[in-house]
Amino acid sequence: MPDAASTEEAVVTLSDRPAPQEPHPRPAAPPAPVSPVLRCQGLRKAFGQRVAVGGVGLQIAPGETYGLLGPNGAGKTTTISMVCGLLSADAGEVWVDGMPVTISATRAKAVIGYVPQDLAIYPDLTTRENLRFFGQLQHMRGKELDRRIDEVLELIGLSDRAKDRTQTFSGGMKRRLNIGIGLLHRPKLLVLDEPTVGVDPQSRNAILSSIADLESEGLAILYTTHYMEEAERLCDRIGIIDAGVIRAEGTRRELIALVGGRDQITLAAGGDVRAAAAAIGELERVEQATAHEGGIDVIVTDARTLLPKLLEVAGTAGALVRSVEVVEPDLEAVFLHLTGKALRD
Repeated sequence: MPDAASTEEAVVTLSDRPAPQEPHPRPAAPPAPVSPVLRCQGLRKAFGQRVAVGGVGLQIAPGETYGLLGPNGAGKTTTISMVCGLLSADAGEVWVDGMPVTISATRAKAVIGYVPQDLAIYPDLTTRENLRFFGQLQHMRGKELDRRIDEVLELIGLSDRAKDRTQTFSGGMKRRLNIGIGLLHRPKLLVLDEPTVGVDPQSRNAILSSIADLESEGLAILYTTHYMEEAERLCDRIGIIDAGVIRAEGTRRELIALVGGRDQITLAAGGDVRAAAAAIGELERVEQATAHEGGIDVIVTDARTLLPKLLEVAGTAGALVRSVEVVEPDLEAVFLHLTGKALRD
């Protein structure tokens, strides 16, 4: 039988034993990919011998605004009509929130908010009455509908005009109400067909600000416009459609890269402009430098970083530069490059 000392020693030995090591934590699983709210592929539609849409496909994620730009007759409205289930496709498929969209797909259509270019409001009804009527068409009732109407009135900035008949409204106010009707039932996808046509600048800015707020709430937005600056302000990605086909799509930066990202610099200058143009032409990233009476025209890549060196070389070569103008490529240049026509043609 062990004595007390050996027992005490055994206890001490056991208490000093290191604690078992915790297993290494497993690395966190990568986040699951986000399913697109809208996914369509191979959409085709012909009217007789005329092919209006010839194989359009696109995707829009939650919280993303996708701009569809194209000249008149390019197929924008036909594409939108098929996406919303208002027009049957000759070929191709559309899914919204994981559900196939067809003319008879009631459940899929219920998660789409469509705001047409033509106003869809009743002028003899007040703002609130218009919203109530369209809310009831979406099977909204009672307190739920009342709360949602108040939310939408606040969102579109018409709370103080809720009791006014809409026949007294300006064009911009009618457009905002039109958008509010499309938002009433909390859609997953909002389709806006040129929502700022014919409105004053103040109303237009209010509409664009409201749309930007909707994107931050996770709403997927399909947006068509004839205003290039709207696409640059609102859209995360842009698809340029012409003759029923999407010619290119991507972010603004990606689309501009299609035209090479070349900038044009115009130097108003005196002195020895020919020698200056020759010296500038030797610089890296300068594609062309042309002297003319009154100055030098230069085609470069990334004008912002090259400009200080360019001015230094021009001065050293004997040119007296009076002013500088830099023209960078924009979406308008990309559009013209891809379609050969102005957006409003």
